[in-house]
Amino acid sequence: MRHRVKKRKLSRTGSHRRALARNLACALIEHERIETTLTKAKAHRSYVEKLVTLAKEKNLNNYRRALSILGNHEDAVNKLFNVIGPRFAERPGGYTRILKLATPRLGDKADRAIFEFVERSEEADQVVTEAEE
Repeated sequence: MRHRVKKRKLSRTGSHRRALARNLACALIEHERIETTLTKAKAHRSYVEKLVTLAKEKNLNNYRRALSILGNHEDAVNKLFNVIGPRFAERPGGYTRILKLATPRLGDKADRAIFEFVERSEEADQVVTEAEE
């Protein structure tokens, strides 16, 4: 039985799961839109949303907590507090969106998904459309 079990293990050890969560969160903060598997996106949605909630109030304690959570990726934390946090200042929650893609991954037929922020900047949209063309 799986009563009161919240997290997914994703067939990884604890340290590997923590590293995966940090890397996915940093990539999402940096690019504002990433493509990953559906299961990874669902498992790490709450992780990213808690970071954005931290960034809504800019103070030294929250900055250090985010830096600790993201493993000293200062570029990601700076963007989180200076760009993404103020963007979602008035929004009470639901900062990310998961869009399921129609075609599975070629190697192992895993369901793919686009993991993105709900309100993205125009610069991020332009980069994505240039890459798609």
